[in-house]
Amino acid sequence: MSVVLLDAGDMRRTLGRMAHEILEANGGASDLVVMGVLRRGWPIAKRLAFLMSQIEGETVPSAKLDISRFRDDRPPGEEDASEVPFQVENKRVVLVDEVIFTGRTARAAIDAVFSHGRPQTLQLAVLVDRGHRELPIQPDYCGKVVQTDPGDHVVVKVNEIDGEDAVVLDKEGESKVA
Repeated sequence: MSVVLLDAGDMRRTLGRMAHEILEANGGASDLVVMGVLRRGWPIAKRLAFLMSQIEGETVPSAKLDISRFRDDRPPGEEDASEVPFQVENKRVVLVDEVIFTGRTARAAIDAVFSHGRPQTLQLAVLVDRGHRELPIQPDYCGKVVQTDPGDHVVVKVNEIDGEDAVVLDKEGESKVA
């Protein structure tokens, strides 16, 4: 059984709220940068950076972060597809991913951020928190908390990759993950 958790309008409103929360917690956009985890964290990061730039009237730079070399549960990637067009050193970095589950992706992403420099602060923003952590990592900003079973799948679709915006919960045994 599939359940739509967020449709396109819900995602837009959720990201708008998250952008305001991030700006409020950081006292504005000064020295703030956003880094999105490839694959679907990157489009969400770009949207958050754009929304924060609109709110503040000051550009919030965004970057694409490839974490494949830092994973402990997959073979390392051969190329680094990261695109970081700014210095990370002494910046307030908001690390963005679409879903947090076990915490392993976030741990790898933290290592990837530090491979680009030492930020002043590092904060984690996720669109969906589905629980079931294996590591003691919690997001600073979260769009939606969803109760799931370990075998369920939360599928985040973004227009830039999938041609639509939606968050869908596929119950165990019924997933159609791309």
